[in-house]
Amino acid sequence: MPIVLKKSASQLVADAMAQVRTLSLDEARALHASAGALFVDLRDVRELEREGVIPGAAHAPRGMLEFWVDPASPYFHKAFAGVHEGQPMVLFCAAGWRSALATKALVEMGFPAVSHIEGGFSAWKAAGAPVAERAPARPKPGG
Repeated sequence: MPIVLKKSASQLVADAMAQVRTLSLDEARALHASAGALFVDLRDVRELEREGVIPGAAHAPRGMLEFWVDPASPYFHKAFAGVHEGQPMVLFCAAGWRSALATKALVEMGFPAVSHIEGGFSAWKAAGAPVAERAPARPKPGG
């Protein structure tokens, strides 16, 4: 017998969207230009290599984010060592679904100034916002 879900993935995303701050592309671009915010790319490394990156963004795989931002975690990552209270943190993924869930998690952890980008990296790139290429993390076989 199939599992009957209490909430679907789309319901979880909708709940998160209702509880977190979503930046318009214009707001996100203005924050990026001001250089005071930490942009955090949640996409898989293969997505970064294939689609490009927002210049200056830190990369934190979605599955590790909560561990990487927690100073008490053995997985705490140096990219988050300089984050201070009140510093804007802008999360993004490909379309804004993973980042909505991640933003909700960080709000629950106590980060006061975390938000995510409406439409994610796809919308950012389609709008002609700055994108840089990411070199492959490891050489491709035969290359």
